[in-house]
Amino acid sequence: MRFTPAARSFVAGLLVANSAPHLATAVTGRRHLTPLAGRGSGPGVNLLWGAANLAGGLALLRSAARAERPGDAWDSRLVAFESGCLVFAAWMAVTERFFPMNHGES
Repeated sequence: MRFTPAARSFVAGLLVANSAPHLATAVTGRRHLTPLAGRGSGPGVNLLWGAANLAGGLALLRSAARAERPGDAWDSRLVAFESGCLVFAAWMAVTERFFPMNHGES
């Protein structure tokens, strides 16, 4: 199954947006939930998870760019990428508001 460049850009936005809190947590030496080690994931696990998300997002962006014709502006892919970032941010705001998993313990 092949995904459109816009779909790949959207998922790339989700992944890149997800990488930011994990990389920031790793730099500050705090704990933050990851699927790799659960709620108490330390800085090393967060660095690994954040880097994996960032690498995956950038790989998807690159593949989306290669799928377009040479010389095409990436306007539609940019909108899709930013939509992915926005959806991730909204999802995190709502879930952290009603189901706080990353607050309390450092």
